[in-house]
Amino acid sequence: MSGHDPETSWGAPLRPAYGPDDLPADRLRQDLGAPGEFPYTRGIHAEMYRKRLWTMRQYAGFGSAAETNKRYRFLLEQGQTGLSVAFDLPTQMGHDPDAPMARGEVGRVGVSIATIEDMQDLFEGIPLDRVSTSMTINATASILLALYVATARRQGVAPAALGGTIQNDILKEYVARGTYIFPPGPSMRLITDTFAYCKAHVPRWNTISISGYHMREAGCTAVQEVAFTLANGMAYVRAALEAGLAIDDFAPQLSFFFNAHNNLLEEVAKFRAARRLWARTMRDTFHARDPRSLTLRFHAQTAGSMLTAQQPETNIVRVAVQALAAVLGGCQSLHTNSMDEALALPTERAVRIALRTQQVLAHESGVADVVDPLGGAFALERLTADIEDAAAAYLRRIEELGGAVPAIPFMQREIQDAAYRYQREVEDKRRIVVGVNEFVTDEVPPANLFQVDPAVGDALAGRLARHRAARRREAAETALDALERGARGRENLVPLMVEAVEAGATLGELCGRLRGVFGVHQPSVTF
Repeated sequence: MSGHDPETSWGAPLRPAYGPDDLPADRLRQDLGAPGEFPYTRGIHAEMYRKRLWTMRQYAGFGSAAETNKRYRFLLEQGQTGLSVAFDLPTQMGHDPDAPMARGEVGRVGVSIATIEDMQDLFEGIPLDRVSTSMTINATASILLALYVATARRQGVAPAALGGTIQNDILKEYVARGTYIFPPGPSMRLITDTFAYCKAHVPRWNTISISGYHMREAGCTAVQEVAFTLANGMAYVRAALEAGLAIDDFAPQLSFFFNAHNNLLEEVAKFRAARRLWARTMRDTFHARDPRSLTLRFHAQTAGSMLTAQQPETNIVRVAVQALAAVLGGCQSLHTNSMDEALALPTERAVRIALRTQQVLAHESGVADVVDPLGGAFALERLTADIEDAAAAYLRRIEELGGAVPAIPFMQREIQDAAYRYQREVEDKRRIVVGVNEFVTDEVPPANLFQVDPAVGDALAGRLARHRAARRREAAETALDALERGARGRENLVPLMVEAVEAGATLGELCGRLRGVFGVHQPSVTF
């Protein structure tokens, strides 16, 4: 250690040892339960990984759809069991690759998708009725879902056969990440329209992945990650109820996305606390009755912000510890970061090592053989209770402020304060980061890093021009007009989006029509 008494990520002191007196027996009985039973502390399934392992996803996307398709095929050949799509910034922000705002960013941090042909290329040779696909997309989530449904139809796959997830979590974009387009009101409408559409047409689809991951990447603590994520989840539930949906009609399709951070015990406790806090919220606040509505199903990704450019091989160990925490905490799917991601997009070798990390945990470590193997450990149960209690206090404060949307500035300030405290602890060596503030070497970064073709932007802009010239222009304009009329009224917009992309309209054109109706979000600046 660094000579300082150990603390949790939220600054609470840790005792040297914990015992039976650290958690009253009556609370332990009330909180623990059995796996697969309320309050789901020990997992949402009775046998967890003994019957089915978690889905192993590797988040990937770069350059053109055809290039990314090659990486997907490579990953599936290596034993990956689900796809996870990373989109470039123009796609996330609703711009086509030939837009002035897209210049220099096309294909850089994800794949560029503007048309149904792009989506077809992305999944060429991949049967969409047999692969689960997760798409990390928020402001344009409903449009990407429409493109996916339209692509499946061209494959001869009915929407009802599709399984996967769209992130579709705009509130965390306002709080921590920044890739929003429309103001909160219209954005929430798009989300609830997606809930209703999937209930009717894509019943196996997870309509939202309520994300704490990006808030943790921005610097929040484990407690804040649980509290702010669940607060956003409550806001989505209320928006859906206000839109006329019944709680048990949409709640089973809600899912969550958490960060798997460095501190093993704290992270395992975090996942368990989040699960039971959500179960109680859904039962007691929203009066859900379907057991599936009470279960917090979550994807985890290892912590990108904890990867170091210095001595990048050390990241393999970090990722293994973080992945172990996610598995011990009961995740339903998992992405493991690659060792070189602090330097560039990952190479195939680094991606394979990251995937093999999950496979070793699944098949060699034994942690999948017993449900909640750390359950009942004194320290773990006390940490789980502490995180639940502290997160519940945050939730009460957010409710006093009027809910997650009015509380956005509050959550932003709390995250900024936590990030500042962490950075000061690193600079003061109260927290040791191996290779950064201790155990430093003079090694130079590796030279064989992955590079995106710098000409990809111009190539995709040219492809888009050919697409526009070849489509039936009148049909595309008619479909876009229908979408605009729907946006001015109350019609569900997702079927109109499916019709528009099938008619050849582009993502940028759909967003342009919606911007004209909804406007663009302008964040308030506070000091």
